[in-house]
Amino acid sequence: MSSGGLYNAAMLTIKDHRRDSAGLRYVYPVVSRRAGGVSVGINLNVNNACNWACLYCQVENLTRGGPPAIDLDLLEQELAGFLDDALHGDFMQCHVAESERQLVDIAFSGNGEPTSADEFPDAVRRVQRVLEQCGLAGKIPLRLISNGSLLHRPRVQEGIRLIGEMQGEIWFKIDRASATGIAEVNQVPGDAKRVQRNLQICCGLASTWVQTCWFTIDGKAPDAAERDAYCALLAPLASEIAGIHLYGLARPSMQPAAPRLSRIADNDLNDFAQEVEKKTGIRVLVSP
Repeated sequence: MSSGGLYNAAMLTIKDHRRDSAGLRYVYPVVSRRAGGVSVGINLNVNNACNWACLYCQVENLTRGGPPAIDLDLLEQELAGFLDDALHGDFMQCHVAESERQLVDIAFSGNGEPTSADEFPDAVRRVQRVLEQCGLAGKIPLRLISNGSLLHRPRVQEGIRLIGEMQGEIWFKIDRASATGIAEVNQVPGDAKRVQRNLQICCGLASTWVQTCWFTIDGKAPDAAERDAYCALLAPLASEIAGIHLYGLARPSMQPAAPRLSRIADNDLNDFAQEVEKKTGIRVLVSP
């Protein structure tokens, strides 16, 4: 099968995570620096709506809210078609650098919080069916990239439990841990106890990694109090957390705060990783 004119002609890079690169509604491929190859994204928030508004978000025209109703049949059709081209067609040769030509995961991510979709657990089941039909079940992981804010909802827990049963994993966003830090970076009320409670629930349902974006605001890196709050939140759950993905800014923010943000120095990022490992005992993988 040839990708022909279906896909954008540009090569995929870690700096280009456009959701329309495959010309599809729900499915989009990206090269993931953290996953280490081609990640097939599932975007349920096609209206660019999210319940958070993180300062560093790369989504243009981001609005508050949840997604429209999901066309599950179309999602399944798009994923099956794309995987067929990636596995048996020329998509990889035409659009991916040779060093990155491996399919590394299917990831619920996209332009907003995936678990805000009412159909989230049903979407997980559709993805599971496609993976089984393609012979990929158990060979590549299913991941959910989530802000973890909706873990109190039974259907969210249902979807995450299904991912856990498929040996998939959750990447649970925690960028800051103090009330002021959460409010500033994620633009939601800061409640470390609630974050910790939701994280613990998530860890009990599926293998869970914490993912943290670390950067400077107005030239200032997070201070000692913020670093201490972060470690204090995670330390009690050290035995339950699979690890931490600590990363810096790789792509420009599309939010009004963009001019205030900048990459943190690599040595400062590595120093923080060592601090976290020492104080919590949790392994930290760094992606500058």
